[in-house]
Amino acid sequence: MLKTFDHTDFPVARLVAARTAPVSVVIPTRNTAETIGRTVSEVRVLADAGLVEQVLVVDADSPDGTAGAAADAGAEVVSENDLAPGFGTVRGKGDAMWRSLEAVRGDLVVFVDGDAADFGHHFVTGLLGPLILDPAVEFTKGSYRRPFRQDGSEQPAGGGRVTELTARPLLRLTVPELAAFDQPLSGEIAARRDLLERVPFTTGYGIEVAMLVDVWDRVGLAAMAQVELGTKRNSHQPLAALGGMASEVMSALGQALARIDRAELGSLSPATGASAGLEVRPPREAAAGLTVAADRSDRTPGTPGR
Repeated sequence: MLKTFDHTDFPVARLVAARTAPVSVVIPTRNTAETIGRTVSEVRVLADAGLVEQVLVVDADSPDGTAGAAADAGAEVVSENDLAPGFGTVRGKGDAMWRSLEAVRGDLVVFVDGDAADFGHHFVTGLLGPLILDPAVEFTKGSYRRPFRQDGSEQPAGGGRVTELTARPLLRLTVPELAAFDQPLSGEIAARRDLLERVPFTTGYGIEVAMLVDVWDRVGLAAMAQVELGTKRNSHQPLAALGGMASEVMSALGQALARIDRAELGSLSPATGASAGLEVRPPREAAAGLTVAADRSDRTPGTPGR
């Protein structure tokens, strides 16, 4: 059974007193100048309290001034294009996350999105809590309600359309244990660094569901946890863009299932020549000395997107 917690279970003072490993919070960004300042400021609260050592923004050279806003708020900022340059062009969110491990100093690593309008530092404490207080937990993922805003009004539910119409139904059919995660596409995760260095990273939007499968294969559900974080409000993609996102999720899940090759699971096999254009970065522990030339053997046709 999946361990489930609420962010209120983990007050800051309790975590500061119990923490024994350094913590890095990583925020991959692309054109989030409107929200990144608040996000960094909230994480800086935890740095000032002695819980977090590193607040790292990995920016996609955003033209809207995201990097400057993040730096002004107190983050360490690096360009995703300056990390692991031997692997060529950065190919989406998952690739930026994989490359960020080159700059991460902590042994506990938290990833949060930079575009949430209602981000609070409880996102970080909630994700860290099980890792700090239970040595058996190696990976946590956030759960939250997703209000849907349209034409100036807000419905209490209805966000996360790709999650509800693609990711969760496919997980129920292929890896039923992972259907216990309410938000399998949540960008809010935390893990022990040595685990992150043992798993491959899908390069694009499918990183979240693929990582869920790869982590489950390596450590099992007993070492994973879900934490209720409240609500998450961010901008919604237009309906026309959701088809591409859903295709990436399906392709990433299919690749992950083929990669772990467990007979008791379902499978998702694309037709010959069909692909969402995803690449897979190798586990960091195996990546030393590799370059983009070696990595091309994993490439599928197409151009991945964030």
